[in-house]
Amino acid sequence: MDEIPWFEYDEDDLDVAQRAFVDVLADRAGTWLVHPLDTVVLPSTSTSDGRLIVYLDIGDPQRNQGVLTVGAHFDGCFVRGGQLHNQDFAVQQAASEFILGAAGSPAELGNRAADGFEAVLARPPVRWEWHHEGRMYAVRYQYADTGRGLSEGFEDSPAPDALRKRLAADGMSRGRINRADLGQPDVIAHVRGVRLDQWVRGTS
Repeated sequence: MDEIPWFEYDEDDLDVAQRAFVDVLADRAGTWLVHPLDTVVLPSTSTSDGRLIVYLDIGDPQRNQGVLTVGAHFDGCFVRGGQLHNQDFAVQQAASEFILGAAGSPAELGNRAADGFEAVLARPPVRWEWHHEGRMYAVRYQYADTGRGLSEGFEDSPAPDALRKRLAADGMSRGRINRADLGQPDVIAHVRGVRLDQWVRGTS
């Protein structure tokens, strides 16, 4: 069976500069603890702004759940990246601790983008879970070191009746949570990357 490449693309879809940029990323990605299918190349002909987009979907392997999408927009001589919206792939400036903006050669920018991806992959996200009668009704993914939220979800049916009624009265939208209403989580699980104690030692 043929091996799936990282950041796979059709050569006819990319120009010389774009191929050079993506090839650097693909080479660096060989050391990442991600599946090649989670690395994606969107040719400039397929994007709304006419720029090449590369992105990485970071998930929770224990629950087969997407956590966040990080990526970069490349125009041949400049790269801009960070956390991306998971539908239109726009850079989310306010939501990201990884913001990249640099000019240079395609190879230089490929390495800059790879550095950013690796920094995100090394960060220690955790999963907070709230349970009721053996079922999880709320989940929140966040960075263990900063507490910044990455994604969250809430399911009405497994939640305690009193909590569900109170949240409905407060007009809380489905899929969102308010930690003040939920109290302490029943489970805090390390998701991926370096565990918090190791990450702190490595950055101190």
